[in-house]
Amino acid sequence: MDWPAQIRSGLQSQGLPPPAIAWIQTAMPNRTPLPPLPALIATVKTRFLAADLTNPALFDSPSPAFPPNASNPEIKEVKLTWDIPVQVLDIENLSKSKWEQVEELEAIARGEQTRGREVIRLPTGNEEDEFAVDSQATQSAVNGNERPGRAPSANATNATTKSSTHRLVLQDCKGQKVYGLELKRIDRIGIGSLSIGEKIILKRGAILARGTLLLDPMTCTILGGKVEAWQKDWVEGRLARLREAVGAENRNVR
Repeated sequence: MDWPAQIRSGLQSQGLPPPAIAWIQTAMPNRTPLPPLPALIATVKTRFLAADLTNPALFDSPSPAFPPNASNPEIKEVKLTWDIPVQVLDIENLSKSKWEQVEELEAIARGEQTRGREVIRLPTGNEEDEFAVDSQATQSAVNGNERPGRAPSANATNATTKSSTHRLVLQDCKGQKVYGLELKRIDRIGIGSLSIGEKIILKRGAILARGTLLLDPMTCTILGGKVEAWQKDWVEGRLARLREAVGAENRNVR
């Protein structure tokens, strides 16, 4: 059986852009006998979503990318004429104060975030680990009596999320960067729920206006993934910058 071709076909059927056959061969497990095809597809998918899209070996050339004028603010509007895979380099919640963003990032740094009525402790080591739910904290949230030091209440978090507007920095396979702004709320986009290095498919018809991509659920498909090193550096760097900005604001108020 031609395993790389079968894996590539399986990835395409799941909506992923097809990686190069040569790259798939390097991403396959080095063991004999090989696991069943579904397990092979899942392994290569995980490694694809954790890869850097700018790796020239990842796709057959030429790979789908932004048009050359994508970031030009003088161009009023242009529609993408093909689907483009991108990765997230930065995310900012434009609806929250700097101090609220500090609290949010500190929760992520502790490996903790709120999702629905559960406090989710995120995996910090093995990428194959599943989420572990803190059931005691979950019950506290349901009863409305969260203990001090826990993540904020689920209702408050959900209310903020529904009304939030996020701005992303998106990078294509050629390394070109474009801002992405939520035109309509996309539930998966949020600090703590969207990771740095996460992969997104921008569909044909998505609108670029004044150098900014307008994101909505109809033209934006989030595939998942994360580049661990990028995520760690981003949380630490952004947290430091926000703390410095909050400290400067406090000094100016006095």
